[in-house]
Amino acid sequence: MTKHIIELLDEKPFDRFSEAEMVTIRQHISNCAECEKAFEAARVSTVLLNERKASTHEPSAFFQTRVLARLREREASNEVWNFGRLWRATSALASSMVATVAALAVLTLVLPAETSVTSQETVSVNRYSAEAVILNQSQFGEELQSDSQVLTTLYGSEEEVVR
Repeated sequence: MTKHIIELLDEKPFDRFSEAEMVTIRQHISNCAECEKAFEAARVSTVLLNERKASTHEPSAFFQTRVLARLREREASNEVWNFGRLWRATSALASSMVATVAALAVLTLVLPAETSVTSQETVSVNRYSAEAVILNQSQFGEELQSDSQVLTTLYGSEEEVVR
């Protein structure tokens, strides 16, 4: 026989061999030690798998009751536990946010009141606001450029772009 039993065992499960194939296999394993080991391994593993498949395991008498009771305990303890765990995880973040808000409040409310302008100091005040410039452009006259002038300044004229 030119074909080894190992190749036959790879083609289909051990318990699906016909009687003719089993006769051929037994003749071959009497001459080939390597195939005999593979045949015995396949036979033993098939027997073990069939035994395992046939056995059933029943849970203990109060298994379902114990599992459901444990789930109810876990649900009841998770409501309190989740809040505590959440607070522990976010307490550093919450306290840093409170400190940031307090620092910004101090910078906004306290520090500008402490700086005062004396009459001797000259302070240049910009009389234009963003709203005044955008909404009331006519009061500034020729100082403001049109959009096309700004774009030409930034990107060049159309003649320069074509070159």
